[in-house]
Amino acid sequence: MLGSAIVVFRETLEAALIVAIVMGASRGVAERGRWVGGGIALGVAGAVVVALFAGALANAFEGRGQDLFNAAVLLAAVAMLAWHNVWMSSHARTHVAQMHDLGHDVRVGLKPLSAMLAVTALAVLREGAETVLFLYGMWAGGGARTELALGGVAGLAAGALVGVLLYFGLLRIPLRHFFTATGLIVLLLAAGLAAGAAGYLTQAGALPAISEQVWDSSGLLSVDSFPGRILHILVGYRDRPTGIELIFYVVTFATIAALMRIIRARAVRVARLEAKAASAA
Repeated sequence: MLGSAIVVFRETLEAALIVAIVMGASRGVAERGRWVGGGIALGVAGAVVVALFAGALANAFEGRGQDLFNAAVLLAAVAMLAWHNVWMSSHARTHVAQMHDLGHDVRVGLKPLSAMLAVTALAVLREGAETVLFLYGMWAGGGARTELALGGVAGLAAGALVGVLLYFGLLRIPLRHFFTATGLIVLLLAAGLAAGAAGYLTQAGALPAISEQVWDSSGLLSVDSFPGRILHILVGYRDRPTGIELIFYVVTFATIAALMRIIRARAVRVARLEAKAASAA
């Protein structure tokens, strides 16, 4: 029971924290619950399908199928998170103004919501598939079905609770700073996911590690500890990163941050020109 609870808690925690960040980043957008809920449903359905064909997937590409699949899922999530942050860089001011005027009945278009649905679905797909595979392995190894089920429910509830706590913690951020804070969190999350994708590609032999271990901070904070796991999910913390993981992390962070800066500056220039035109009229 304890083993299944730990496994399910760990996987649920990763998905729950990403969902919490998604919900926070889309704060004030009408019908966001339907989009995020739809993403969760799609992710669960996809996880079941992946689990059913786990053997074929693992044996694909000369036994590298699972690693390549995980890397593809993570890179797709990075692309969606980047899209959201860049889009919000040009719309955040308008969004905040609308929230002040109209409360939570705000419609800012479907672009960020479609990205949020995709990110949610991909997160639940990856973690859900791994959960099913872990539990199946425990059952095949002689684990009692009742104990596995009870442990799974306990782990699911605990992981979801941590995600809920993070979400309500995000809501405590003052509105004028909210989108800046969540934008930074999403930026760090995307960089961490990119580093994770690099790790899977290295395991699959598709990329060189460059350096097997750049540093070892496991003595100070192990990634297997609870705080280490939280930091791993939120900011991509690794206690023994490889060179290629660091490169993916830094390049992803720098690229998205640069795009956000460019788009934000362009939006400010457009707003100033519109204000001048309005005052002249």
